Amino acid sequence: MSFLSLAVRDSSTMLRRNLLHARRYPSLTLNLLLTPVMLLLLFVYVFGDVMSAGIGGGSADRSAYIAYLVPGILLMTIGGTVVGTAVSVSNDMTEGIIARFRTMAIHRGSVLVGHVVGSVLQSVLSVVLVGAVAVAIGFRSTDATVLEWLAALGLLVLFATALTWIAVGMGLISPNAEAASNNALPMILLPLLSSAFVPLDAMPGWFQPFAEYQPFTPAIETLRGLLLGSGIGHNAWLAVAWCLGLAVLGYFWSTARFNRDPR
Repeated sequence: MSFLSLAVRDSSTMLRRNLLHARRYPSLTLNLLLTPVMLLLLFVYVFGDVMSAGIGGGSADRSAYIAYLVPGILLMTIGGTVVGTAVSVSNDMTEGIIARFRTMAIHRGSVLVGHVVGSVLQSVLSVVLVGAVAVAIGFRSTDATVLEWLAALGLLVLFATALTWIAVGMGLISPNAEAASNNALPMILLPLLSSAFVPLDAMPGWFQPFAEYQPFTPAIETLRGLLLGSGIGHNAWLAVAWCLGLAVLGYFWSTARFNRDPR
């Protein structure tokens, strides 16, 4: 068997293992999924009129605010899902299964690849579920073309891949599941400090540079432009650059840590 076919076979096995774990123990995924759904309902039904009036210059239009809010919530969903990946990787490293894998004739990188691919699939499924809730409460994307929908899907997958590799690294350096959850907390906090809920120009001037150039804001603005047919500007290449940079950083960090960690 060639090196490539061995890597694909073992990675597929590890992917099935992680998906089976997710199916047997869904509580972590459901708990992480509950946060974006609750925020979506909270900001639409409790703060919707006030927020839309502030953004719209005094005219309350809840449907317009739903359209503004949903892209940020979708990316927040990915951030929450990959927290579960960090916890899962940490559990593998501390419970002894990795030590067992090291004694077996399997492709070394397949363990991490299985976690990454499984997490990306879970992220996409979570986005679909949250998106269904958004559609149920009034979100519509009538101006997006088929090409824009495909580009939006590609951005979501790329963003999920980038964050997942970072989450894998966080799980590898964590001594236990609780520490992994805490280390990955910025994945949930950063969307709150972005343009997910209010436009950048509504933020204090001293805070706008951070909010504008952190990873979530360019991705949110790009996704918002693709789904709503609004302008994207320079956000598209910024989002792609962030995704590629984080993915490469996370990959080399994770593989280097995994290869030297004896646990």
